[in-house]
Amino acid sequence: MEQPQNDAGVSFSSQPEKLEPDSHNVEISDEVNDSPIEEVRLTVSIKDNPTLPCLTFRTWFLGITACATLAFLNQFFGFRQNSLSLTSVSAQIVVLPLGKFMAAVLPKKAVRLPGTKWSFSLNPGPFNLKEHVLITIFANAGSSGVYAIDIVTIIMAFYHRHIHPLAAMLLTLTTQLLGYGWAGIFRKFLVDSPYMWWPANLVQVSLFRALHEEEVRPKRGLTRLQFFLVVLISSFAYYVVPNYLFPSITALSFVCWIWKDSVTAQIIGSGRSGLGIGSFALDWATVASFNGSPLAYPGFAIINVTVGFFLTLYVLIPITYWTNTFEAKRFPIISLHIFDANGHKYNVGLVLNETNFEFNQQGYDDYSKVHLSIFFAFAYGLSFATLAATVSHVALFYGRIIWQQTKTAFRDKFDDVHTRLMKKNYEAVPQWWFYLLMLIMTGLAVVACEGFGGQLQLPYWGVILAIGLVLFFLLPIGVLTATTNQQPGLNVISELIIGYMYPGRPLANVVFKTYSYVNLVQAINFLSDFKLGHYMKIPPKSMFIVQLVGTVVASSVYFGTAWWLLTSVDNICDPSKLPVGSQWTCPGYDVFYHASIIWGVVGPLRMFGRLGLYAKMNYLFLIGILAPVPVWILSRVFPEKKWISLINMPIIINGAGNMLQATAVNYICWITVGVFFNIYVYRRYKSWWARHNYILSAGLDAGVAFMAILCYFTLQIRDINGMRWWGLELDDHCPLARCPTAPGIQVEDCPVFR
Repeated sequence: MEQPQNDAGVSFSSQPEKLEPDSHNVEISDEVNDSPIEEVRLTVSIKDNPTLPCLTFRTWFLGITACATLAFLNQFFGFRQNSLSLTSVSAQIVVLPLGKFMAAVLPKKAVRLPGTKWSFSLNPGPFNLKEHVLITIFANAGSSGVYAIDIVTIIMAFYHRHIHPLAAMLLTLTTQLLGYGWAGIFRKFLVDSPYMWWPANLVQVSLFRALHEEEVRPKRGLTRLQFFLVVLISSFAYYVVPNYLFPSITALSFVCWIWKDSVTAQIIGSGRSGLGIGSFALDWATVASFNGSPLAYPGFAIINVTVGFFLTLYVLIPITYWTNTFEAKRFPIISLHIFDANGHKYNVGLVLNETNFEFNQQGYDDYSKVHLSIFFAFAYGLSFATLAATVSHVALFYGRIIWQQTKTAFRDKFDDVHTRLMKKNYEAVPQWWFYLLMLIMTGLAVVACEGFGGQLQLPYWGVILAIGLVLFFLLPIGVLTATTNQQPGLNVISELIIGYMYPGRPLANVVFKTYSYVNLVQAINFLSDFKLGHYMKIPPKSMFIVQLVGTVVASSVYFGTAWWLLTSVDNICDPSKLPVGSQWTCPGYDVFYHASIIWGVVGPLRMFGRLGLYAKMNYLFLIGILAPVPVWILSRVFPEKKWISLINMPIIINGAGNMLQATAVNYICWITVGVFFNIYVYRRYKSWWARHNYILSAGLDAGVAFMAILCYFTLQIRDINGMRWWGLELDDHCPLARCPTAPGIQVEDCPVFR
């Protein structure tokens, strides 16, 4: 297929062309015996064997074991200074030989359940692909984390207050499961539709096929499995260098090494705390750790992210910083901390009344307003614009096709080859399953918030409002995620809404945020897993059961592990009271704690309202709504120029959105790798790309994960961190990049400008 090009001759993925909002698209797919999306045609098999057993003893045993193990390890390490996050890719690879071993040694004789007519076989035959997929879905549930644990942690370890364990458990369970009910309502649009293709799933599809399908080795080449093993071993062997021997190569900022005494040069050159000009890394984890593997993103999405990143970081931020907008020079150019007017970190204790757990107005008036770094301020503002632009973009570009698909969904006319196979061979999940789950979880959520003496502070109407936000945003954000692999969150907008409506209550704020943000994330995860099952031809009822059980198991293990540690480790999360060298410092949880102060105690009225310093950021809501309009108009005026419809304003606006967690060097490396493989290689060497691209991504990820686990359990857990030298520091050696440049501001370890 000829790839659409822009005026510079750059080739993008043709996916948006296939999503052209034309009702004819829905009708003509009957004539094509495959997916209308080229990347899917190149990756996903159109064959199915409905006789393969799925919910076998091996599936349950290995799946629940993998789920519980990943949940325990991720939560256990999440409280430690050297935190470690294990993904489902690790389990996906480990369970394959275990499954084959069980198939070889378990007896094949049927086992009858005592007192019933039910029987099952411990060994129904060779370990098969569908069992492997369902076990991986179990592992996904165990590796994805439980956001509600952050609330339990800040209540017990930061606010030093009591919470009833049943309230905490209900909060954990309902936040993880409520989104599944809403996802069921939209599965017709976001799973059955062939135009919702979920790019990230293609990595796992490729790996499953490489691990299970027999393949003849090409002459002077490698099979996909052999290629995967070569990449896995290479990535595993190399990662000992950036992970243990030479961590400094995760961010190399040579500008700082040249101008060692210049604050401005280090701000410009630092890849971790500055603009990152000239910085780079020699580490796959730096490339993929925050934004995900760039090999899993469509080419047009990478270009949009690139444009947004450069406009934000190299145009907007420098202009506003060096013109001293919002007194930006008093603070670091990029920082996630909050500051007082003198450039020092904000003393939260002066504005929070610890006895009644409410905002201290007198202390706030006597102390200082809350100040943010210029990047942090615009990160909030651009998140406002991103959500508004997402709704506007989907309504304009996909409104007609969504309406056509709505009518088609009711007639069950979605009919690419994968949907036809699923409808022919398997029974769909009854819709009432989703409605029942939704009603039960909503009721339990209200009980968790209103019961137990109102410990969580959020009234019942807050739960209903949070659910309403999810219902409103799920379809537009689902469309964006399913077509571009970009997923805006509801965390900031939900904090803003409840902060205005119910100020001065930090727990109500974070609970409301969790019920909106996490329910949307869980709904998206549910739909993504369902699409993976759709591609792999897994019976929908088996998928639903595994996702439901996996989430219950994972939530229980996460909660149990966290409660055990919070009640058994003295002074957990308080470095000032912990013994020297203690690992129980809870990195990351303090950010969640400070967010509860900013939005729940101080409140958005004193941040982005008439009493705050950043009220002008609200104009970005209007800018976000209007931003897609010119692009849509141009695409209608010049329909022959297909590259216009590739311009995605929500992605551009949110281009640097992940820099709240990531850094400039993460983005620079991500963009470089993504452009090379998913634009240059995809265009020039499409046969190689189709065969190897997603396998390469899976191999690199797995190698990094296994070496990180090995290093941690053999060396780092024993505080054996190698010889002390310049390259051992997990830093880019740009200390002055964190300094303010305003005259007279005195900050420790920074020069004072006159």
